Amino acid sequence: MSSAGAVLLRQTLRLSGAQRALSGALTPWRGRRATHDPGKILCDVAIAVALGGDCLADLALVRAQPGLFGPVASDPTVSRLVSTLAADIGASLAAIRAARAQARAAVWARRRPLAGRAGTRDGGLVIVDIDATLVTAHSDKQHATGTHKRGFGFAPMCAFVDHGEHGTGETLLAQLRPGNASPWNARDHIEAVDLALAQLPETERDQVLIRADSGGCSQALLHYLTELGLEYSIGFPAQDGVKAAIDAIPAQAWRAAIDSDGGPRDGAQVAELTTWMPTPSRASHSAARTWPPGMRVIARRERPHPGAQLRLTDRDGWRITCFATNTRAPGWTLPDLEVRHRQRARAEDRIRGQKDTGMRNLPFHGFTQNQIWLEIAALAADLLAWTQTLAFDQHEPARRWEPKRLRLRVLTVAGRIIHSGRRHRLRLPRDWPWNHLIHTGYTALHTS
Repeated sequence: MSSAGAVLLRQTLRLSGAQRALSGALTPWRGRRATHDPGKILCDVAIAVALGGDCLADLALVRAQPGLFGPVASDPTVSRLVSTLAADIGASLAAIRAARAQARAAVWARRRPLAGRAGTRDGGLVIVDIDATLVTAHSDKQHATGTHKRGFGFAPMCAFVDHGEHGTGETLLAQLRPGNASPWNARDHIEAVDLALAQLPETERDQVLIRADSGGCSQALLHYLTELGLEYSIGFPAQDGVKAAIDAIPAQAWRAAIDSDGGPRDGAQVAELTTWMPTPSRASHSAARTWPPGMRVIARRERPHPGAQLRLTDRDGWRITCFATNTRAPGWTLPDLEVRHRQRARAEDRIRGQKDTGMRNLPFHGFTQNQIWLEIAALAADLLAWTQTLAFDQHEPARRWEPKRLRLRVLTVAGRIIHSGRRHRLRLPRDWPWNHLIHTGYTALHTS
C-alpha cells in the first residue's frame, strides 16, 4: 500500500467518533436500500483529501487500499450522495457541522490542543481567527464572479482556532460565498462568529478571543462581540481620527515593541491612542454609529524596510498600523497586546494549509455541492490537526508541520500488511527516516 501512514488518520477517526457522529446525523439522507453509510462515505472522501486529493476521482487512492480503509463507495455513489445533501443544503449542512462539533469536543476532552489551563492567560484563552480569502475558479461555476482583486472565483469566509506556538490550528468554518462578496461585510463576520462558536466545546465558549484584520473592523461586529462578553483584537484602519491622535500623542507615550519571543523589536514602538482619539460630532455621527464602550485603539509604528513603498497613512517616515481591543486584564501590557494581534498572521498559514487540503479546487459546478465539498475539506484539515494533537507531544516538531510536509513524510509512506498468527502487522521501509513518528503516533493513538 502507498499510504501506510494514514493508519494514524483511521485511528484518529475512531477516537474522535467523527464517523459515528456523521452516520447518525446523515441518517435522514440514507436510502432504504443503500449499501454504503453516508457517514463512512464522507469520511473516506475526507481521508482522500487529507492525503492530497482535490476531487472525487481521487477517492480511487483510498479505494485501492481496502486492507487499510475497508470497502469504499464508487464514484457515482459518492456523487449521488453529494447531490442529495446539496438538494437540502440547510438541513444537511447543519447536520454535518453538528457532527464535526461533536467530534471536536471528543478530541478536546482527550487532549486539549492549547497549552495552559482553561480559563487562564497562560494558553487557556481560545483564539479564533476570522478571515476571508479568494479561491480561483478556472471554469464557469455557479456564483463564481469577479473578485475585488480582479480575479474570478469565490470568496469564502473562514474561521480557525489557533493552537499557538506548539501546534497548528483547526478549521471551524469554511463558508462559501460568491466572488463579489465583500471582505468587509459585517453581517458575514457576525455569522462567522456564531458558526465558529458553535464548533467549540461548550465549556470553551466563554473564554474566546476573536481576532481579525481590518476587514472585520465594523461597529456592528464590535458591538456584537461586546454584547456576547467576548474579547476581541481587530485591525483598525488608520483614518483621519488615527492621524489626529498620532499628531496629538506625546513622544513619551511610545514604548518599545517586542517580538514573539519577548525580545526587543528593532525600530518598532507601540502606544495607546484611545485618549487622543477625537470625539465624533453629533452633526456627522448618530449615537448608533459610536464604537462600543471599553474599546481601546493601539498603534504600532515601525520604520519600513529598505525599498518599501510608503503609504498615505504613514507619518514622518513611520509605518503606522492599528488595532482595536477590549482586553484590560492585569498583566497585558501594550507590547504584549501588540504581539498577540500580530500573531494573527498565523491565520494566513491556516488558509494556506486549507488550500493544500481541498480548498484550492472546488470540483463541482453547483454552488451548494461546492459548499458540501468545503465541509469535507474542513473535516480533512481537522483530521490532520487532531492526528497531530493526539499522536504527538507538544514539543515534537511534527505537531507543527503543515499538511504538505505531514503527508509527504508520514502519511504517504509505502508499507505492507502482513497476516501472521491471526494478527495483522504493518511493515514499513526499514530506512525511512520518519518511521519513529508513525510508530510513536500509532502507539499513542492505540492506547488512548
